[in-house]
Amino acid sequence: MELSVEFIIIFSLILFVSSLVHGTVGFGFPMIATPLLAMVTDMKTAIICIAIPTLLINLISIFSEGNFLQAVKRFYPLAIIGMVGSAIGTQILIYSSSELFKLLLAFSILLYLFIQKFKIEMKWIRQKKKLSMVVFGLLAGIIGGLTNVMASILIIYSLESKHTKKEIIQSTNLCFLFGKIIQIILFAIHGSFNEELLIVSFSTLIVVVIAMIIGLNIKDKIPQEIYKKVIKLVLFLMASFLVYQTI
Repeated sequence: MELSVEFIIIFSLILFVSSLVHGTVGFGFPMIATPLLAMVTDMKTAIICIAIPTLLINLISIFSEGNFLQAVKRFYPLAIIGMVGSAIGTQILIYSSSELFKLLLAFSILLYLFIQKFKIEMKWIRQKKKLSMVVFGLLAGIIGGLTNVMASILIIYSLESKHTKKEIIQSTNLCFLFGKIIQIILFAIHGSFNEELLIVSFSTLIVVVIAMIIGLNIKDKIPQEIYKKVIKLVLFLMASFLVYQTI
């Protein structure tokens, strides 16, 4: 990848928009940044470029909700399972294409929105908490490793588990954090990082911080019920974009 002023400007704009959305609703940074950046570079490079900014964003999101250690204590089992899934997905990504998995992800989102529309509850998630945590944690991790987008699966799990807005933000971001750590380790082992990529990642972190601060100020003004409607709208847009990007 050639490091140029034009690329830095485009990368910074993508990071600003993606971070603003993430700060506002608590998720969405990888979902927006990855496909946009992949339009000017390849998918693998796009994922590597936003790896460091993603870690920062996840930490800011978790800390902004308060009680960081309590959140880690409560959701670390889900995050560890997600990390295992992310390791599997990342290994597959390194050696193959993930286009088919994007379609499967889009289908899972649309299926969930259909279930919500007709008030069909997935009661087994609350009745079999350990099983559902393992299933959704692994699935979210694998899809996250393949496509850099695990939010939809985790949000389906969180909404059906009746988590609050704070719990949704903390659990999803903790899973993102753990998944991204193992992904970075695996990319490093396979020699995917180089000096140029690290320069690109670190040089735009100030843009991420500014956009996150703006987004967090907007988030605090969104009531719980409206927040859940926004989540469902973003899920629909996410699925639509994944389908459009694949076909």
